[in-house]
Amino acid sequence: MKKLLSVILTLLTASYAGAQETPFPFGKPTHDEFELQKYAKDTTANAVVLREFGTAYISTRTDLSLVFEHHVRIKIFNEKGFNQGQVSIGLHKNDANVFEKISDVEGVTFYPDEQGLIRSSPLDPKQVFKENKNKYNDLIKFAMPNLRNGCIIEYKYTIESPFIHHFRSWEFQSDIPKMYSEYLARIPAVFNYNVSLRGPYKLTKSTGVVEKECYNGGGGFKADCSAMTYAMADVPAFVEEDYMTAPANFLSAMYFELSEYVTPYGVKHKVTQEWSSIDREMKSNEDFGSQLKKKDFFKDKLASVTANAPTPLMKAKAIYDHMHNWFRWDNIYGIYTENGIKKAYEGHTGNVADINLALTAAMLSAGIDAEAVMLSTRRNGLINKLFPVTSDFDYVISKVNIDGQSYLLDATEPLLPFGLIPIRCVNDQGRVMSLNKASYWIDLKASVKESKTYSLLLTLQEDGKITGKISFISSGYAGFNKRQAIKKSSSLDEYVEKIEERWPRMKILKSEISNIDSLDKPINEVYDIEITAFDNLNKDRIFFNPFLMDRVSENPFKLAERSYPVDWGAPSETRVLMQLNFPAKFEILSKPETVGLALPNKGGKFVMQLTQEENILNFYQLTQLDKSIYEPDEYPYLKELFNKMVLSQKADIVLKKKI
Repeated sequence: MKKLLSVILTLLTASYAGAQETPFPFGKPTHDEFELQKYAKDTTANAVVLREFGTAYISTRTDLSLVFEHHVRIKIFNEKGFNQGQVSIGLHKNDANVFEKISDVEGVTFYPDEQGLIRSSPLDPKQVFKENKNKYNDLIKFAMPNLRNGCIIEYKYTIESPFIHHFRSWEFQSDIPKMYSEYLARIPAVFNYNVSLRGPYKLTKSTGVVEKECYNGGGGFKADCSAMTYAMADVPAFVEEDYMTAPANFLSAMYFELSEYVTPYGVKHKVTQEWSSIDREMKSNEDFGSQLKKKDFFKDKLASVTANAPTPLMKAKAIYDHMHNWFRWDNIYGIYTENGIKKAYEGHTGNVADINLALTAAMLSAGIDAEAVMLSTRRNGLINKLFPVTSDFDYVISKVNIDGQSYLLDATEPLLPFGLIPIRCVNDQGRVMSLNKASYWIDLKASVKESKTYSLLLTLQEDGKITGKISFISSGYAGFNKRQAIKKSSSLDEYVEKIEERWPRMKILKSEISNIDSLDKPINEVYDIEITAFDNLNKDRIFFNPFLMDRVSENPFKLAERSYPVDWGAPSETRVLMQLNFPAKFEILSKPETVGLALPNKGGKFVMQLTQEENILNFYQLTQLDKSIYEPDEYPYLKELFNKMVLSQKADIVLKKKI
């Protein structure tokens, strides 16, 4: 089984031997690069990085800044690779009007003309645009000119960043393969970084030298630098598939975590902290721990809410119901409050921390043992647990402990039942922050399955229509998703109309939906339906596909092998039970074969069975995925399970008229 490789290196001011910077000349592709028709190690690639070089260093020309230079040359084989010519470069900024700057943007496209001569088209600087993505990020965008099959594009740029504590990471992998990628990091001895290599591939080059007195800290203070070179050759493309967390968790890349630095005056500052110091910092932070201490704010406000709740659990549920219906989330993530819990409560709105720290404080005000849980969402990536920094976290939820049982709560979603957190929060582990004890890790797992049951009682009429009842039962995450879909519609009638739109040959004659607002119960839907299946039954043979519900028409898993896990977020179970009454003048000529396929290590199963009793056809299907996460070595079995599902669900029942 392939696992993530994590090599932790601490840069010291020792002597290294060997490596030197190896940039390549701009605008001078080689004859072999022009002649390359396809990439031998991945003949399906639409483009390939021929060479890539980057370097980062601390500059003291004016203000202290981190300079990052990037240069890449790409061969585009066909028009499907033209997207490589649409370049987007991210720049960071903050609320204090401190921002990164880009300069020296150059680009050129080389392409053969009709006579086979090589032409070049430089990038027009006027076609380089800046776009405001959000309050913390800008995008620099440009399109390489004259793209065509067989062209070579090349561009480079320089970014100057005031955020010197965030040394540039380097991604060896991208969405196309790379023949060679190299990164040179020049780090002054006054900065000590923890360096980690993530991803499944090994470095083909890792060397370094000491550059004497390369850093000038001002006032005559100088320091040596460690010039570290990291490189990979023949790097496969990283292909994203469904059911994964942030790609940054799995891409082969170098990451730099500043652990400490020394000022020109010899004062050492520790950046990577111990959890004990982070605990102290968070407990006293005005926008985190200090907010939890404002629990008395809720005492009089919750008196009526908990008046009819005799037990701690009932009291906690009452507070949760009140809080998640009281607030409107502004869709902003973060572990620190934006407005403070008092202002957020009074205004009925806030960010994640405003709402969930308010929820935690409200629980504390009622005498319930409650703690805040900092976490990193699935889109944000995994936490580096070896070198703790609060900037790794982007979300906070609440944890209540009652009678030896713990419940994780998120009040940003009004349709979530008590004890269920959004799938976006189900990501490895979270750090529990308490006001009266040391912090600790907790697993972030789905507390229930995504469960769906479809029951169909149908009759094939003489006029070719199928009539009867269909019922859906949705619980756990399926119930949450269903409630979201219902609430997005302006009315239940509109929701039912949307169902009819998905099945254009089906008409819903009557509908009944219950438990929409009873979040701890499954949603029940019952529909009287009429399906225009056939024009008439005046045929010798009729073909009917029984897979009306939850049909899998395409396998989502297409890779030969997958180097990262399949992560559903939660286990799932889907059952389909159908009884079809058909006219006695017909008999079954053929039907799909019974299927029973199980995954190894009790990972799940797919079962499909059709039985007949006179003119009644009974259909049963079960799809059960019992794990939230399937490791890469389980991928072939999961892929084969879905292959079998797709093939089975293509098969029809053939009804033949009796002679």
